[in-house]
Amino acid sequence: MLVVDDEQSSLNAINRILRQDFDVLLSKHAEAALEILKNQEVTVLLADQRMPDISGVELFQKSLQIQPDATRILITGYTDIEAIIQAINQGKIYYYISKPWEPEDLRLIIHRGVERYSLIKENQRLVDELKTANEKLRQENIILHQEAEKKYEFENIIGQSEAMEQVFQMIRKAIPTDITVLLRGETGTGKELIARAIHYNGPRRDKLFVAQNCSALPETLLESELFGHTRGAFTGASRDKRGLFEVADGGTVFLDEIADTSAALQQRLLRVIQEGEIRPLGSERTIKVDVRIISATNKDLEQAVKNGEFREDLYYRLNVFPVRIPPLRERRDDIPILVEHFIQKYSEKQRKNIKGIENDALDILLAGSFPGNVRELENEIQRAITLADNNSFITADLLSPRLKGEHTPMLSFIHHGGNLKEIVESLEKYYITRALEHNDGNITHSARELGLSRVGLQKKMHRYKIKAS
Repeated sequence: MLVVDDEQSSLNAINRILRQDFDVLLSKHAEAALEILKNQEVTVLLADQRMPDISGVELFQKSLQIQPDATRILITGYTDIEAIIQAINQGKIYYYISKPWEPEDLRLIIHRGVERYSLIKENQRLVDELKTANEKLRQENIILHQEAEKKYEFENIIGQSEAMEQVFQMIRKAIPTDITVLLRGETGTGKELIARAIHYNGPRRDKLFVAQNCSALPETLLESELFGHTRGAFTGASRDKRGLFEVADGGTVFLDEIADTSAALQQRLLRVIQEGEIRPLGSERTIKVDVRIISATNKDLEQAVKNGEFREDLYYRLNVFPVRIPPLRERRDDIPILVEHFIQKYSEKQRKNIKGIENDALDILLAGSFPGNVRELENEIQRAITLADNNSFITADLLSPRLKGEHTPMLSFIHHGGNLKEIVESLEKYYITRALEHNDGNITHSARELGLSRVGLQKKMHRYKIKAS
């Protein structure tokens, strides 16, 4: 600490009291004190108000330019209210002491001044750490955004079949707009992947993308997750919570399994779309939000509307731009490149060198029904790589028994001989029968699955004497 007083006796007295607890610097002249401040860090600056060359207040004002964080304490022997007010306002003093002072009072005040200085420095350190952490987080967010944008570029969505190219063409039309998109397709077809591609390639890419599976939570918890709640809104709501719509303001909200929502929740979703506002559970205030909504379903929404299970007005609000994602059985041409992609992905994850897949194993995959679609195929490859030895190929024996069982009829046609015409006819019978079974005898759906026209399928059914039921 630095003590400034033009009387040597005062300096000596203060030094005797404080030298046991502090490193004390003494100065009889203000200018000399300012030089000390320029060259040495000072925790507490203690100065007398009445000095011949410069007042204590003036010294404090100049010291602010050199060491603004030092604790300034003024000693005055006069009842000079104006000087004290000036010292507080202009000199930024922490405390003033009137003469004569008591040694213990002085020691206590100086200790408090040191504590104040320590708190200021600690706060500055924490602020600097917070700034550093925030800057690091900002840079990481930029990197994550860039990685997400790269990951969800169309070039990274696996699919070269005509069915997927039609999907890409539709999505390219929707991306630069804010149009509400409804993705329709079976479980495992990649609806969320497509939703993320729309977001990260669109004008909202710099804002958040949040996804919520509407069938994963009970109604109350789902409402809380989407719209937020106030403390005490329901049992267990111990604090206020922001909903996903508020969190994603400016970005995109993806609502998966939208058909599984209740009538009450459908009403609230309709308000978000129509009015652009939400109301947290337990709150009387509304919050304006600006979000793009992408929803998805694997169910027949039109039938749900007819059955009274889904609001017709919400259906029309969500079904502005429907995109159908084809099941894997309608895009079998993509299976080889999907397999190659998953082999590379899980070989790296499991730190194995898997050289590829043998032809007989690929044939089994090409013939698979895959009710779980791309997700099921991915799981199959991941399992096979786990079972495979390092530096080897995926072989037929590594595939799941169910897949190999599905492939047995086709293998039997080949192994039992016969000319090419008989083999082709047998295969056609097999796949037509399986498609009809999969679609509960629906000829239109079966024809689409097989890549045939309805008339073409009916002709083949007549030729092979296959009944729809």
